[in-house]
Amino acid sequence: MNDLRFRLADDADLAAVVRLRDDAARWMLAQGITGQWQPGELGEGHFRRIMKNGEVWLAEAADRVVGAWELWWEDEDAWGPQPPTAGYVHRLMVDHTRVPAGTGRQLLRVAERRVAEAGRTLVRLDCLAGNARLTTYYLNAGYQVAGHKEGKPQPGGTVKSFTLLEKSVRDGGE
Repeated sequence: MNDLRFRLADDADLAAVVRLRDDAARWMLAQGITGQWQPGELGEGHFRRIMKNGEVWLAEAADRVVGAWELWWEDEDAWGPQPPTAGYVHRLMVDHTRVPAGTGRQLLRVAERRVAEAGRTLVRLDCLAGNARLTTYYLNAGYQVAGHKEGKPQPGGTVKSFTLLEKSVRDGGE
């Protein structure tokens, strides 16, 4: 999809981001992907908090939000204390009813460029341990498994285990 525009989210976008995230959770459940996300799990307060310490990016097409992701500059819960060499992508999501296959990868490349532009050399992310489909998606996008995190706290207080992945963006991420 070549007509995507990318911009930082603001408070006026919170309802659209929550709706997108809930729709993505419903899509996962319909695909048989359980345990990753649940509809209604994150509200506007979550995304507002992320915008204070990190970034929430939107992808728009035809003046409608069709994708988003969070970009954090630290993630001690998953990665422990780290030097400032990485950006951490969370909640990469697209509206599967409105975008073609490959759009998520396009969003990921934009996130990688943003991290590189910030002077950091690694993009890191995590996915639910045991979600082979998502792990394969990230491996195919050039990420490598960097470890595992047992017992990472989640919104709502649940604790889950994750696969940690990273990719060098020293040479532009591709």
